[in-house]
This record gives sequence, structure tokens and C-alpha cells, in this order.
Amino acid sequence: MAYQQLTLDIEDRLALVRLNRPEARNALSQALMRELIRCAHELAERIDIDVVLLTGNEVCLSAGADLKDSRAWADGSLPLVARREVASLGYRMCKAWEELPQITIVAIEGYAVGGALALSLACDWRVMADDAFVSLPEIALGIPLTWGTLGRLTSLVGPARAKRLTILCERFGAAQALALGLVDHTAPKGQALATARRVAAQTLAMPAAAVRMSKETINAQANALHHLGGHMAHDQIMLAAASPEARAARAAALKPRT
Repeated sequence: MAYQQLTLDIEDRLALVRLNRPEARNALSQALMRELIRCAHELAERIDIDVVLLTGNEVCLSAGADLKDSRAWADGSLPLVARREVASLGYRMCKAWEELPQITIVAIEGYAVGGALALSLACDWRVMADDAFVSLPEIALGIPLTWGTLGRLTSLVGPARAKRLTILCERFGAAQALALGLVDHTAPKGQALATARRVAAQTLAMPAAAVRMSKETINAQANALHHLGGHMAHDQIMLAAASPEARAARAAALKPRT
């Protein structure tokens, strides 16, 4: 099936997935998240593909969850089942990408904010351009960090740094992100995808079955309790999103800048 908000290109044993909403800074709309879930499920069935690269464009990987599109979290006119389904999209998207049997590598130019970083953390490795930055602004918008990200983040950087990233909503450049363990490689501006391709080539030189077995075992060990800690987070986000302070924070974020 064709995709509307992403592109998928197959290059021998490598798949390149590119977010394609440039007019919205690749914001993760409901439609885009559904396409990313469908794409992950499609790729998971491909035994002829051993590496999946995920990227955006030269401006950014993504500006994160589309706030305009995510108002359904707090839309009291919708049935609760419908609101929960929308609120759980990010969790299901990240889980689908985390469970891909192939090695997944994210190439970040410009920035990866909020949900974009959450999606990146669900993948195996991250490559970041020297001038790029990452941040998790959810709490500043009145909502907790969800999508199963807290467990992944804590595993990577430890509890104190995870609290700093989520609670203080600080912005980190490439060098600092590398030092923290948020990313695995840095690259000159404009070269993140090329560097990711080189890492992919190293992976493709290894026996494919042994790579898949190793990834599956490592993820099973590292992520054993993540589902337990994050499977109801969409209910948290709905509760928080409906509060007056959260509504005010999101309204302020959506105001045009002068």
C-alpha cells in the first residue's frame, strides 16, 4: 500500500524510511503515526531486509507530536474508547518500531523534539548531526512523557539524567547527547544519513541470523519491565491533557510567534 506522509525505499537489504510532512516540520500527526505503525508491521515480515534507516529532512527529523492533531486526547465529546485509541497511538508506534527484527538506525538533522526523540529511542542506534539538538518538552506542555519512553530513557542514561531530561525539559546538542548516551554517533552537518549508512554497512557485513538473535535477546533483557511501566500511560496523558494548566500550556505553544 502507498504511504502519504512518509516514503519507503528498498535498497537491496536496506530499507530507508523518510518522514515526509515538510510543511508541518514532520510533526507526528495521527495519520503519520498510523503509517509508521503500518510500515513497521510491513517491514517486520521482510526476511530480505536486515537494516532499516529512519530519517526526516535537512531541517529536522520531526517537531514531535502534532499538537493541533492531538486535541482528541482531551476532547470530551468523543467516546472514551476513541480518545484512548488516539492517545495510545504513540505508544503503539514506538512499540512497533522497537519490535522490528531488523537493526534500526535513526539519522537526525536539525532537531528531534518530544515524540520524535521518543521514536528514536525505540530504535537501536541514533546518529545526530553536530549542529542538531534534542529535547523532551512534554511536561512544559502540561503532559507527562509517555509512549513507553521513560523506561527506554532510564535504561540509556540512568534515573537522575532521565529526570533532568523530562522534568527540566532541557535542550541538548549533539556533543552533550553523545556524552549522555542518548545518541551513538555524531556527524558533520548534512552527513547524518551518510554516517548511518556506514553503520548500516558494518551491520550488513555480519551474519544476519546471528544479528537478529542477538538483538532479540538484548531487547528482551533490557526491556523486560518496560511494558509493565508504560502500558497505561495513554490514560495518564488523557487525564493530564484535560487539566486547565495543560490546556493553557498547549494553547500558549500553539500561538503564532511574533
